[in-house]
Amino acid sequence: MNIRNVDLVKVMKMRTKSISALLLATITMAPAAVIGATSYNDTVKTNFSHPISNVPGKSLVAVEVSYPPGGASAPHHHSDSAFIYAYVVSGQVASQVEGQPEHIYRAGECWYETPRAHHLIRRNASETEPAKLLAVFVVETEDNALTIPDHVGGSK
Repeated sequence: MNIRNVDLVKVMKMRTKSISALLLATITMAPAAVIGATSYNDTVKTNFSHPISNVPGKSLVAVEVSYPPGGASAPHHHSDSAFIYAYVVSGQVASQVEGQPEHIYRAGECWYETPRAHHLIRRNASETEPAKLLAVFVVETEDNALTIPDHVGGSK
């Protein structure tokens, strides 16, 4: 092999390594971009919790759910005893309960969910502004888990 052919082989090996490294970097970063777009990053804070004195065994629990821009809650269902009133405090929240179409609620709007509701979608409808909702539960006092995330690969 002459010198020119050896140089050509070296150049081709270097290009192959560079392309391989670029491909590996692209493949490695691609899932991160997808995961970032579907990450569940809501913040839930209890606002109020108290037994209802004239309804034995029931409590009223209010939680604030805050979403950063583009934020979402994981698909979930609620306690078998939970009746829920949800009120959008600020921003816009997209919500879909199983069997119903997705709907975008704006600040000042509300909806309710019946016991055992399966929440498929709840997310901030904006990619640029935060959103916050207040969820008020009427629930059996002994229920500890108000919201139960879906198992991987299935609902409920």
